[in-house]
Amino acid sequence: MKELIRSNDIVLIGFARSLLEEAGVPLFVADEHMSALEGSIGMFGRRLLVPDDHARQARRILIDAGLSAELRDEC
Repeated sequence: MKELIRSNDIVLIGFARSLLEEAGVPLFVADEHMSALEGSIGMFGRRLLVPDDHARQARRILIDAGLSAELRDEC
């Protein structure tokens, strides 16, 4: 799995998630429920992960949607 975005912004994660789901890209949002445990103070960012074989397509979709500044560096 490749981490594409790490953010405390639930709107950003939701937008990116909807773009990728619409395109049929499988994804997983890690740490999605940590806010309930941490009291919603934003200590733990949510992480948007995609399978390695979908990472290039997912990055292109997010870049085309204007989210290039939010993407993690490629490893």
